[in-house]
Amino acid sequence: MADDIAKWLEKHGLGQYAQAFIDNDIDFEILPHLTDAESAQLGMSLGHRNKLRRAIETLDETALDSLTETEEVSTQEAERRQITVLFCDLAGSTALATRLDPEDLREVLRRYQTACAAAVERYDGYVAKYMGDGVFVYFGYPRAH
Repeated sequence: MADDIAKWLEKHGLGQYAQAFIDNDIDFEILPHLTDAESAQLGMSLGHRNKLRRAIETLDETALDSLTETEEVSTQEAERRQITVLFCDLAGSTALATRLDPEDLREVLRRYQTACAAAVERYDGYVAKYMGDGVFVYFGYPRAH
């Protein structure tokens, strides 16, 4: 997996940080949760942190698969698939943000996102994106049911 993260960083023009990611055990599971402050601790410049954030936003399962497998030409015909799209957010998070210390709020949001991801996985869904206190999810993608 270390080679995969290194290849992905290289693909996005951030290959010089590969060793720092490997040394700090940052893989594709951790990557979406990496904060701006944490990437700064890895020695990333402001511009590179922004580039990393944009790359993380476009990260999906098919992109990860292409890093580890050779591309195969599909002989399968196109098919129409139905998907379900879900967006959910943490109720009362604005009030919570005024009461909690930012580090504590980040921990609450991290646990919320972890719980959401576990529920989505249980039903074979796909977390497309974490947006603040919200989670954007697909069911029926990338595999149809």
